[in-house]
Amino acid sequence: MTASLASLDRLLLTESEAPTAPPLSLEQVKLRAAQAGDMAAFEWIVHQHEARLFGFCCRWLRCGEDAREVCQDTFVHAWQALPEFEGRARLSTWLYQIALNLCRDRAKTRASRQKANTVALEEVPSPPECPKQSPDTSAEWQSELLKLHRGLALLREKDRAALVLTSLEGLSHEECAQVLGSSARAIEGRLYRARQTLLRWWDEE
Repeated sequence: MTASLASLDRLLLTESEAPTAPPLSLEQVKLRAAQAGDMAAFEWIVHQHEARLFGFCCRWLRCGEDAREVCQDTFVHAWQALPEFEGRARLSTWLYQIALNLCRDRAKTRASRQKANTVALEEVPSPPECPKQSPDTSAEWQSELLKLHRGLALLREKDRAALVLTSLEGLSHEECAQVLGSSARAIEGRLYRARQTLLRWWDEE
């Protein structure tokens, strides 16, 4: 009887010391509500992610009109697939994956190829400028940014995707690997190749 009581005490102690589940973040609360069909909750999610996704689509497609359409299609696809989203990846990572697939599809169309060089620089979100910049400095910054977009367009698709997602969108190597269906080690190789190619082109340009 003593042994049984001791075992029971250990079980009770273990149960009392078991860590409690962390509270849900606001995004997780909204996500669960959206998965249950709450459109207002989904609109909140859209508002949180649409600016970055649009910027990503702009960088990938280099066409503001195509980027807007793909960004909208991304959220349409996300809404339709939301009940099946299991949360194994971050919501933002999942959205980037949808957007990337749609960007690839759009880039294959003839219309997208024809408009590949028509994107206006002001349509691509960029880091905020220092308010004390002189006009000459601002013009130089815009020129460098435009040159960067030209260089990115010359990279192999897989290398460009890895560089844009990590360096411009801020995803970790692991998150990038989830988006691209690869390994973190493969992402490191793509990033190294992309940077070397871009540096060589930059010096020669």
